[in-house]
Amino acid sequence: MKALILAGGTGIRLRPFTYSIPKQLVSIANRPVLDYVIQSVRDAGITDIGLIVGTREDAFRAAVGDGARLAVRLTYLRQDRPLGLAHAVRLAHPFLGTSDFLMHLGDNYLSGGVAAAVREFRDRRPAAQLVLHRVTDPRAFGVAEVRPDGRVTRVEEKPARPRSDLAVTGAYLFTEAVHKAVEAIEPSARGELEITDAVQWLVDSGADVRGREHHGFWRDVGGVDDLLAVNREVLGGLPPAVRGDVDAASELRGRVVVERGARVIRSRVEGPAIIGAGTVVEDSRIDPATSIGRDCVIRTAQLADSVVFDGARIEAIGALSGSVIGRHATIRTAEPDRTGHRLIVGDHTYVGTTR
Repeated sequence: MKALILAGGTGIRLRPFTYSIPKQLVSIANRPVLDYVIQSVRDAGITDIGLIVGTREDAFRAAVGDGARLAVRLTYLRQDRPLGLAHAVRLAHPFLGTSDFLMHLGDNYLSGGVAAAVREFRDRRPAAQLVLHRVTDPRAFGVAEVRPDGRVTRVEEKPARPRSDLAVTGAYLFTEAVHKAVEAIEPSARGELEITDAVQWLVDSGADVRGREHHGFWRDVGGVDDLLAVNREVLGGLPPAVRGDVDAASELRGRVVVERGARVIRSRVEGPAIIGAGTVVEDSRIDPATSIGRDCVIRTAQLADSVVFDGARIEAIGALSGSVIGRHATIRTAEPDRTGHRLIVGDHTYVGTTR
């Protein structure tokens, strides 16, 4: 069995961060989102993976290489324009051949992974199996209608009037039957080959299409709030580990990871939290659900429920919460003779201040 991980797309909702890095490489608890996806695929027993990438192939090669670091074998497959998930399957057909395969979106995080879904698929071998999750507002997703026996009767992409609350997550399992479906469908109104149309083609042709509900956490890391939610989920499962230096005047409480080379000085850190290698936290308070990347400086500051990317510097700042701080960004109190705030802000940035 093989896997296909999709890591194309432009990541518009995560700008400005995705101007400089693909969204699948944005850090969650100091690891790229893509790392968690590859690990989930590997833990399901699949090590032969095709990675669909766009124009930023070099960034992916620098981050995950040939996959050896994660004990898998990666084959890079180029999709120059995001023309739909079914288009990615069509493009990957030479790599996939006649193999059954798992398709997983590279920005989707499912707690517990996909091993159970893969086992069920291997036991039954339907033409397709969708991993589903109940949502409050299904209109932004592909939506599946499923009989009590698990058979899918209808799949619709982003319906205005959903007939079910079962959203299609970013994990799909297919036999080679999907290739015929992908060749048979036409582009949708938005000009893409929709995988939901291919699945519906299989349903209409009488093929066995199954749905399996995922009861754990699921999130597409598409926007800032999603990134923070996944960060909270991942941090909550990290075992505490102190490999860096924590002085006697500091206090660590709960699940805290201090990576090798980090220093915590006269500070309080309450987990779940992670302090990256080479980072200095001094005279500061780090509250739960905070990830601080590598080689950062946090001095006389307070952070909670936030993600700080590598190389950032935060000094003499009051409480920051629900924040995402970009790589090598600097946040500090303005000069004493300046009235009001001073901001140097890039495109598509959001800044919230208190009165």
